[in-house]
Amino acid sequence: MVTHFRSWICLVIIVLFCCPLFGSLVFAQKNRPKNIQVALKAKWPGTSLLLEAGELLSKEWRNNFFDFTESWLQAVDGEPDVHTAKDCLKKIINHGKSLLTEPLASVFEFSLTLRSASPRLELYRQLAEDSLASFPLADDVSLKNSGGKCCWVDTGSSLYFDIEELLIWIRSSYEIVNDPFQQPEIFEFDHVHKDSAAASPVAVLYGALGTDCFRKFHPALVDAARQGRVTYVVRPVMVSGCISNSEQCGAVGIKDPVNLAGYGVELALKNMEYKAMDDSAIKKGVTLEDPHIEDLSQDVRGFIFSRILERKPELSSEIMSFRDYLLSSTVSDTLDVWELRDLGHQTAQRIVHASDPLQAMQEINQNFPSVVSSLSRMKLNESIKDEIVSNQRMIPPGKSLMALNGALINIDDIDLYMLIDMVHQELSLADQYSKLKIPPSDVRKLLSAMPPSESKTFRVDFRSNHVHYLNNLEDDSKYKRWRSNLNEILMPVFPGQLRHIRKNLYHAVYIIDPASICGLEAIDTMLMLHENNIPMRFGVILYSGKIIKSIESNDGDTYTEDDDQVGQDVSSLIIRLFIYIEQNHGTLTAFQFLSNVNKLRIESAEDDMPEMHHVEAAFVDTILPQAKSRPQDTLLKLQKEQTYSEQSHESSMFVFKLGLTKLECCLLMNGLVYESTEEGILLNAMNDELPRIQEQVYYGQITSHTDVLDKFLSESGIRRYNPQIIGNGKIKPKIVSLCPSVLGGEDSVLNEIGYLHTPETIDDVKPVTHFLVVNISSKKGIKLLHEGLRYLMGGSELARMGVLFNANQSVHLRSMLFMKVFEITASSYSHKKGVLKFLDELCSFIEHDSVLESSEVTDKDQAFLDKIKELADANGIPSKYYESDLSGFTFRKLQDHFKKEALFIRRELGIGSDVNAVVTNGRVVTVPANVAFLSHDLNLLENLEFNQRVKHLFEIIEEIEWKGIDPDILTSKFISDTIMSVSSSIAQRERSSESARFEVLNAEFSAVVLENENSSIHIDAVIDPLSSSGQKLSSLLRILSKYVRPSMRLVLNPVSSLADLPLKNFYRYVLPTVDDFSSTDYTVYGPKAFFANMPLSKTLTMNLDVPEPWLVEPVIAVHDLDNILLENLGDTRTLNAVFELEALVLTGHCSEKDHEPPRGLQLILGTKNSPRLVDTIVMANLGYWQMKSFPGVWYLRLAPGRSSELYDMKHGDGSEEGTLSKKIIIDDLRGKLVHLDVAKKKGKEHEKLLASSDDGNMHENSKGGQNSWNSNILKWASGFIGGSDPSKKSTSTSKEDVKDGRRRGKTINIFSVASGHLYERFLKIMILSVLKNTERPVKFWFIKNYLSPQFKAVIPYMAQEYGFEYELITYKWPTWLHKQTEKQRIIWAYKILFLDVIFPLALEKVIFVDADQIVRTDMGDLYDMDLKGRPLAYTPFCDNNKEMDGYKFWKQGFWKEHLRGRPYHISALYVVDLAKFRETAAGDNLRVFYETLSKDPNSLSNLDQDLPNYAQHTVPIFSLPQEWLWCESWCGNATKSKAKTIDLCNNPMTKEPKLQGARRIVSEWPDLDYEARQFTAKILGETLEPEQNAPPSQDSAKEETPSEDQESKAEL
Repeated sequence: MVTHFRSWICLVIIVLFCCPLFGSLVFAQKNRPKNIQVALKAKWPGTSLLLEAGELLSKEWRNNFFDFTESWLQAVDGEPDVHTAKDCLKKIINHGKSLLTEPLASVFEFSLTLRSASPRLELYRQLAEDSLASFPLADDVSLKNSGGKCCWVDTGSSLYFDIEELLIWIRSSYEIVNDPFQQPEIFEFDHVHKDSAAASPVAVLYGALGTDCFRKFHPALVDAARQGRVTYVVRPVMVSGCISNSEQCGAVGIKDPVNLAGYGVELALKNMEYKAMDDSAIKKGVTLEDPHIEDLSQDVRGFIFSRILERKPELSSEIMSFRDYLLSSTVSDTLDVWELRDLGHQTAQRIVHASDPLQAMQEINQNFPSVVSSLSRMKLNESIKDEIVSNQRMIPPGKSLMALNGALINIDDIDLYMLIDMVHQELSLADQYSKLKIPPSDVRKLLSAMPPSESKTFRVDFRSNHVHYLNNLEDDSKYKRWRSNLNEILMPVFPGQLRHIRKNLYHAVYIIDPASICGLEAIDTMLMLHENNIPMRFGVILYSGKIIKSIESNDGDTYTEDDDQVGQDVSSLIIRLFIYIEQNHGTLTAFQFLSNVNKLRIESAEDDMPEMHHVEAAFVDTILPQAKSRPQDTLLKLQKEQTYSEQSHESSMFVFKLGLTKLECCLLMNGLVYESTEEGILLNAMNDELPRIQEQVYYGQITSHTDVLDKFLSESGIRRYNPQIIGNGKIKPKIVSLCPSVLGGEDSVLNEIGYLHTPETIDDVKPVTHFLVVNISSKKGIKLLHEGLRYLMGGSELARMGVLFNANQSVHLRSMLFMKVFEITASSYSHKKGVLKFLDELCSFIEHDSVLESSEVTDKDQAFLDKIKELADANGIPSKYYESDLSGFTFRKLQDHFKKEALFIRRELGIGSDVNAVVTNGRVVTVPANVAFLSHDLNLLENLEFNQRVKHLFEIIEEIEWKGIDPDILTSKFISDTIMSVSSSIAQRERSSESARFEVLNAEFSAVVLENENSSIHIDAVIDPLSSSGQKLSSLLRILSKYVRPSMRLVLNPVSSLADLPLKNFYRYVLPTVDDFSSTDYTVYGPKAFFANMPLSKTLTMNLDVPEPWLVEPVIAVHDLDNILLENLGDTRTLNAVFELEALVLTGHCSEKDHEPPRGLQLILGTKNSPRLVDTIVMANLGYWQMKSFPGVWYLRLAPGRSSELYDMKHGDGSEEGTLSKKIIIDDLRGKLVHLDVAKKKGKEHEKLLASSDDGNMHENSKGGQNSWNSNILKWASGFIGGSDPSKKSTSTSKEDVKDGRRRGKTINIFSVASGHLYERFLKIMILSVLKNTERPVKFWFIKNYLSPQFKAVIPYMAQEYGFEYELITYKWPTWLHKQTEKQRIIWAYKILFLDVIFPLALEKVIFVDADQIVRTDMGDLYDMDLKGRPLAYTPFCDNNKEMDGYKFWKQGFWKEHLRGRPYHISALYVVDLAKFRETAAGDNLRVFYETLSKDPNSLSNLDQDLPNYAQHTVPIFSLPQEWLWCESWCGNATKSKAKTIDLCNNPMTKEPKLQGARRIVSEWPDLDYEARQFTAKILGETLEPEQNAPPSQDSAKEETPSEDQESKAEL
């Protein structure tokens, strides 16, 4: 009854309200609220939804692709026809879900509507184009013109379009000799049929499921794979001309552009203190009206209009008018101070009390200007406020955090694709662990377990008698006056001051070859520091490079002496003489001998290593003062008798076993490895170690009686240093999941393998599992097997070891027999006490007898079997069983058996044929051919992997209460397999190692808690709902809640006391729905952002919040997206804008070992067929670089010329070997971050990459000097890092002008930026004013990020008409640089922050001219001006308009103090000498200043102007004559007649609108404006309406006067 009464009251209100509206119904219709719709499409063509489904399923389980394919092919005929895109979507989803379990099936459904697999299909399209391009005979076939050929098979040597020809090739495949260089390359993402035989010919099918030809080719190739004839690979590609030949569902998605989701759209309420809008007539254009249905069920000021309309449909017009009035009147961008006080708490209350809190949060923060008034009137519950205030004692107000299963997520970087990938990883792991029979509660524990923080302090335990110490601070008389109180180390000292304590706290031990230059230089450094009383204990370990090479060639075995070699070994001689002098004349004299060797080497003016005569002379000179007999006689005796040669060999072997020989010269600081011996490195190492020692002294862990070295090395010392195992922190180790193989059933390779254990530990659970991948045909493989057995014989309680034989087709019978014997022994006799000794002796027999090298079957086979029996009997293993086990095997059976193993190694572990490797709990470590892999390396792997990846998981699995498992199955092997599976799979997750203690925050009143005990996903978050991050998170959490249903605990953390509205925008996060697929035909609309009922009279500006790697631009936008005023739309109800994903930004960091990043290094990116498509240069800041890219397989190379002449690119695995290219695969929308290591080539170490400007290289005209390295480089930043598109460049119009005499001389390069239709209008006027005042060629450079589609459409015609060149450039804001959020400040930043990388290297100089500037002189005069060696030139602010003295901030306070007499310059016009700018690293310096200052919101209020003025002490500015820039606001009319350029500066006193000021101040402006507008109208086919010259009324000028506008500060 109450509800009925209330509805009638509502109707009365509506009728009373609507009565006055009847007379003005027409007015109301015209002023109904308008809508805004935004779409973002991919640049690549549409992709098939059916093919995308196959890609998504294959990510879950490799074989799912073929299972889905078979399922679809079998079911198509038996299912009813589908007639719409939505029907097809449902059908595809049902087929896919049949292969998955929940909630993975729901994630698959969402990912399919998200179109997240579309980039993978674009990658296949690129590979298909490369395949066709590789064969000239296939020119008549392309992806656009199929010629009726919709599928083909690429075998590397041929393309087969006809099934009959393919079958002939398959039948002869056994006879084909495989050439790995001719076969198609197989990538990690490829779909390889599970029955494909190892080393069989590769056949790649390019075709699409759903086409007739696929139905023919696919079964034939599956049969061939099962017969072992081919390796069958499918790359799904739909050829454009074959859509009609495909079934309907196979073609869904191809004809329509791929509309993307996963981005935000912001409509910000724009401050219009200065009227900066184009007053031209509103453009009609294409309206692209969208039939979007408004949601009438939403609450509008307490009314639910859907219910009212149901009751009174006859009043629908009046009711809707009332609704529109309420909507338009609710928008607010200001509140009184007392209304703001509790706004954050009121918002939290509204969210927490809502029936759907996540929806409430989304509606509030995404429509905040519309709901803020009602929020501020809500009565506040004090308990909510008290809890929020209490929580804010532990977390800052407004701070947002989020964690997924305990791991923190960077909220600034999170996007939909990243979040879905992370959730999918967690769900996939949970699904696998449930199949391992792990209970759900323990699955959640495993997924939430955080690994220990990775320790970077690996210390090499070098303690031995091979260390020769120069000094001892505790015993030497030299240090007796030093204090021995350890607490001195805790006392503060001046910077750079050392603490002289009589205690061996720092042990600096150099590992050197004394015959190397770096080794001898290290000795000099050491002696110099010793003489200067540096408080450090110095020592050396000496080795001979020649002995090391001999050991390595002998696979790590003891070095065998060769008198001739020893006699010629300078290093060995130096070591022996050093030991003699040390024992007979003292340590200091021995070190002086080494220094004398270096001294004589230098005096002989030879840059090479020391020779024998240098050593001999140094020996004589050193011992002569102390010698009792002739030093020459002593020397001859030592050389002849080879005295101390054994010590020399032992010392070299010791260094070899430590694993430090590959570093050539290195420093051990208390065991920490530093790969350099420079003086600076030594002192840095000392400073790095200081806080560690201080901490332990403070806590009493180090006392005056502690041996610091023994303590450190006992706690964290390792006996061998292997950088490949330890890593350098930049490159992640390769880890493969072994879980799928364990779950693969009884016929899985891993479930058939037998493990070896340290004796008497076979029944213990082993948390670490090593697999030795052994190429039995190589000596290296036998050696690896040997070392593995010795490792177990040495004792390991934590690890077990299995062996996988990486056999190829050339393996002989006896090798097969050995492998089978090894397998039988490991499977059946691993419990025997003598099994390890037996296998070790068998390996030794093989090594020394070389039986495996025979290529023919001989009597030795039986001898080999006899030897096996003999060794078995000797070690207590029954030999009779070997004969019976081996008797049933033929060569073919053995070959087939090991082929399966080899296939597993290649496919599942990703290890190539003939490669030796170690796989430890999924971590793959390949054994390089030139590096010995010892048992110590296995110990290192065991300790490292157990402590960092396994221990915390092992502890959880140990405590599991297993339920529903047969006790006979619950063995130590079962637990060990589980640990191996879990640790290998869980390490593949991409997630942070950081966590937070969310549980300390109270969540009774001010939190949203959603429980789901059955979910394996838990989300903790602290959210400020009234923040930009809150706007995005509310949508992300809501979509997760819908599809995944995780448990959530969301603590609301709004700012408690607000001074201004926290949000002044409307926001939509674009998410896909099933409704994006048509229910009437096969159209896919795609997701869009829809803003319903936006305010008419408020000026809005549109911004896109896209994932970090996306580079987007508007392609359809009739209206000005910078200044959206909906009341000007006329009859159009919906404003439409379409953006395009222009590129995915590939970013990276380039480093050079022991040096600063190689600034200016040039990189190119391309495909195999087109190696040079994209290029860039490396910044000094973090070695950062970026390129534009698309989905595909790319190869990164050093550019030809200076870069490739000086540098080599290094492999990413930490090895020192060079490589020509780095493969980069982009197959999703998340971009890539690439770490690139380079090193100078030998002999080029001291050459500079960038020549100084004095040598003329940088100033060479790009039209001449074609042989110079600069002119050979592509136009670097432009088009690629700079983002210009060749299609966007003007043609050679200006060159023709030069020929016919109209424009002559050196080209003037002018750079500008504009955003919004008004400033684009100004920009055209500026272009005309420049061209009308010069006879020289002009090239304009425009930052394309914010240019409208209309401007980009007009500018090519304008360039042709007026005879100038232009180029559009762009640059994606680097992730590491502090971001600006407001569009105007971002535009300012682009004017100054990226000048060194956004332009081509060949460009010498550029002038920036503001868009709203009018030029009255020849800009060539400014272009040619001598800047006196300074990189920048600006005009100082005028000083002669006294009316503005109160606004001249640079004459008072901070600026006056900082400038110290230097002028403050205006940024409307400036010159950049790009050569000097790059040479002096001005760009890097400016970015450093910016990074420091921009984090303070009160700094850099006029960013583009304040930054260069602040930095001019470091980046000097040349001050231009005053007449180069005149501005009425600051200069006054007295100097106007001399002005060479006029800038339309904003006037903070009058706030005069731009257009009004332009017409009044610049006499020629109306004519130039009319000319530009007339030309634009002609190109766009519009009618030029007459200009309204009357200035706006006073009222309209004051229409909106908000408190502040950043644009007003632009040139203050």
